[in-house]
Amino acid sequence: MHPAFSVIFLTTLIGVGQGLFIALNIGQVFDLARDDINLGHGFYAWGGFLVLSFLALGLIASVFHLGHPERAWRAVTQWRTSWLSREVIVLPLFMLIVFAYMLGHFNGMDAEQSLTLGLVGIIVCFTLFVCTGMIYACLRFLREWATPLTVVNFILFGSASGFIFAAAYAGWAGQPELLELFGEIGAWLTLGALVSRGWTLKRNAELRARPKTTTQTATGIHHPEVRQTSMGLMGGSYNTREFFHGMKALAVRRIKGFFLVMVFPVTLALLLAGTALDSAFLVSLAFLAQYLGLIAERWYFFAQVNHPQNIYYQQVG
Repeated sequence: MHPAFSVIFLTTLIGVGQGLFIALNIGQVFDLARDDINLGHGFYAWGGFLVLSFLALGLIASVFHLGHPERAWRAVTQWRTSWLSREVIVLPLFMLIVFAYMLGHFNGMDAEQSLTLGLVGIIVCFTLFVCTGMIYACLRFLREWATPLTVVNFILFGSASGFIFAAAYAGWAGQPELLELFGEIGAWLTLGALVSRGWTLKRNAELRARPKTTTQTATGIHHPEVRQTSMGLMGGSYNTREFFHGMKALAVRRIKGFFLVMVFPVTLALLLAGTALDSAFLVSLAFLAQYLGLIAERWYFFAQVNHPQNIYYQQVG
């Protein structure tokens, strides 16, 4: 498949925002458990602003993927059958809840109101994770995506990046206890994502080794060496532009290696060092390393998929 950077930035940016919102609410519970009467409204209010910023940036990025942005409103009409339509509904709803959360803390709302609003927001947040993941997991003919692991990966990667950003934010805001809390949770989520993504990569490698459909079964020609020598067109077409990424196999392997290194060992090393030293700078580097890796991971997520139409269009040029 041809990876669209607008969708890559959409999914990674809103993932950070979702994870950050979950972290902020866990931070409030942590504060209350310590009998901290002062909820630190400024910390949570500006945290809500950062969540909203990530969500808004993701929403803006998505516009560049639309052929006719003026018709985007029509997406909500298919909510009964389309996960994309459900995402289009749930994302603005989540943004509205985050806005109320931010505004409430700027106005000094009490702990009960904040926790109630936060709980509702977390439910909507996980609904958004499911909607985003199911856009891809529901496509049964794309075998690399058609697994519950797709949804799990979206949840774990988004939550991990959000918690690591929350740890950096807490460090710069002078909240060392929250830096440690968010950092530890972010590390465990990153390890969980390593297991989940590793399992997915192993599964997909096995699927490619045992293809369900081949050129022989598609054409009915059972010769063992059927191959395409021409794409049948004088020039490119929608099929060759949208379903091929155009990168050589070596480049794809390098991108895979880059995201595996950046998202996991580099991030964990910086995060653990930053947490141990109460260093907001090191934790910020951990977030930056992981986010760069997540861009590569999401690119690979799209590029690895072999659309069934590629059984025919095996040669692009």
